[in-house]
Amino acid sequence: MIHLISVMNYKILFRKKKAGGEETMTKEQLGNLIIASEETMYRVAKTLLRSDADCADAIQEAIVKAFTGIQTLRKDSYAKTWLVRIVINECYAIMRHERRLVPIDDFTAKEAAAEQADYSELYDALSRLPEEIRLTVTLYYIEGYHVKEIAELMNTTQSAVKNRLMRARAKIKKDLAEAK
Repeated sequence: MIHLISVMNYKILFRKKKAGGEETMTKEQLGNLIIASEETMYRVAKTLLRSDADCADAIQEAIVKAFTGIQTLRKDSYAKTWLVRIVINECYAIMRHERRLVPIDDFTAKEAAAEQADYSELYDALSRLPEEIRLTVTLYYIEGYHVKEIAELMNTTQSAVKNRLMRARAKIKKDLAEAK
């Protein structure tokens, strides 16, 4: 697990004023939010990326972007959703970069296959789901987001989110029944 305690070093008590005179979240508050959201960020990253190192990279880059782009946060009440969206975008950036890489030798492929073999049947069934459905399941069942919040995060409709959850439940149920 990645530890983000060092984020507390960013205790800058400086507030930016928005157009309406409204104050935005301080960097100290953002640091506290990041620490409180550590597990959520990791689970979302792990849903999209297989490697712990890639997850750490995505989270680290997301934290940097959150601190440098704090002024883009529209409302403090959306802070966690905004932070998770940054993590998702960073995961996609890493995935795009990895598609361009060619494995150096077979050892890396064998190592990756051995890592995947350690997962439980449920996690294995979840990992076989398409990426957008897998992310929807993680946000809903593991992170406890509401359908409306997931729809906003993923730039889709609430009915699309419900449909993805229904398809995921059916597919996982079928996969687990076949495994027995």
